[in-house]
Amino acid sequence: MSLLIVFLWVCNIVCDACGQLAFKAGATAKNDETGIKYWLTLFKNGWILLGISCYLIEFLLWLAFLSLVPLSQGVLLGSINIVVVMIGGRILFKEKLTKLRISGVLLVTLGVGIVGLYS
Repeated sequence: MSLLIVFLWVCNIVCDACGQLAFKAGATAKNDETGIKYWLTLFKNGWILLGISCYLIEFLLWLAFLSLVPLSQGVLLGSINIVVVMIGGRILFKEKLTKLRISGVLLVTLGVGIVGLYS
């Protein structure tokens, strides 16, 4: 893989993970409103706005990345975001890491490593 492909891949993973984690932070923030006021307050939350911004940037990075690699390879390499988001959830939100989740993440990491090595 070229340096540009690796750069786009890493930036894509970072933006995707930051977006996911920002959405989690926004969705779990204290909000005492109900009904439509709940949703209006939620969409004014800075974390939600950060998540949307990250996703917009990630969308552009993803298009650039996919323009340089085959779709089947790109989707497999992109799946490493599952690992990054899970680690971020553990660090930032104290989410539990069960043996089954850790096993799944190790298998995803192994798969991404194999795809990356042979591309």
